[in-house]
Amino acid sequence: MVSMTTEVMQVDPQRASLDVIRGAGDALARGRLVAFPTETVYGVAARADHPEAIARLRELKSREGGKAFTVHIASREDIRNFVDPVPGLVNRFVRKGWPGPLTLIINVPDPLTTPISRNRSDLTVNAIYYDNSVGLRCPDDVIATGMLRAAGGPVVAASANLAGNPPPTTGAEVRRDLDGRIDLLIDAGRTKYAKPSTIVRINAPSYELVREGVLDAGVIERLGTLRILFVCTGNTCRSVMAAALAARLIADRLGCEISDLAKHGIIVRSAGTSGGVGGANRHAITVMQRRGLNVAGHSSTLLTVDMIQQADHVFAMTSAHQERILEMVPSAQDRVARLIESEDLSDPLGGTEDDYARSAGAIEEALRTRLAEMDL
Repeated sequence: MVSMTTEVMQVDPQRASLDVIRGAGDALARGRLVAFPTETVYGVAARADHPEAIARLRELKSREGGKAFTVHIASREDIRNFVDPVPGLVNRFVRKGWPGPLTLIINVPDPLTTPISRNRSDLTVNAIYYDNSVGLRCPDDVIATGMLRAAGGPVVAASANLAGNPPPTTGAEVRRDLDGRIDLLIDAGRTKYAKPSTIVRINAPSYELVREGVLDAGVIERLGTLRILFVCTGNTCRSVMAAALAARLIADRLGCEISDLAKHGIIVRSAGTSGGVGGANRHAITVMQRRGLNVAGHSSTLLTVDMIQQADHVFAMTSAHQERILEMVPSAQDRVARLIESEDLSDPLGGTEDDYARSAGAIEEALRTRLAEMDL
């Protein structure tokens, strides 16, 4: 690799100059190699549609065999340029983990059908995709985000070190390895986490933890799990029927058995604001049996703060239940709603079996609307 002078721009990570960010974006647009900070480690970036820049990056990283680099995007919404359609499991990780220290390797059956591949050369597509997959990262760093927006095209990057050396967490460490080998270094001091991102490979409906970084295995499991919680008063009828019906509708949509939902990372449960006593109401058991569902073994559960905090979606049967949930966890407001948006679902307790059947019908109708809005 020909030696050159590496320009260094010192910046305050809290007050990064727009001129610096625009300058970095312009450098990428002109086919230059730019080292930049993220919240994890420093990366070295190139525009994917500049073959000479990609060739230089491959040489710098001793990357042979056509293996693609990780695509870096400025916003989680940009994923749809590279993965179309976006599977529900991927959306779960994106919604809960981005922007942040998480790299996703996503299976893409036909890269040529994705928006980013339209009217692009084979060299550009091959710089982005490898073996029908794409690596994507959405950093949580104002400098990185600004640079990626200013670049004007797809950007790929790798850690800013020579092969075999540890990934750099300061601008000084980047210079030690890459001074004279890259065109520009944005030096913002030490990175926030000083540790690489966590890498997860997704081939929906399953995923694999490839490398544990900033996020550990427990966090990844939470990110990859969709938890749906139904809440009524005693947790003996309405919320019980809602959970059972929701589980079947989701299983039908995924083409699996209800017992396999956990393998798909989906957990459906119910609780009551005054629950904790008894089992499912006998009429609820009968009505569910007629629909091919078994709730006879259900035990009433008292709603807890932990249940609410863990849930991605909390559906209350009435506005009073909704208010109680938010009293317990005010921060859950964006995740809590009435199952039937426009009205309360009346309690069939003390009514006839027909009353329970009508309640189940109303629940199922509402669920079809609610579940259609979810990424499963």
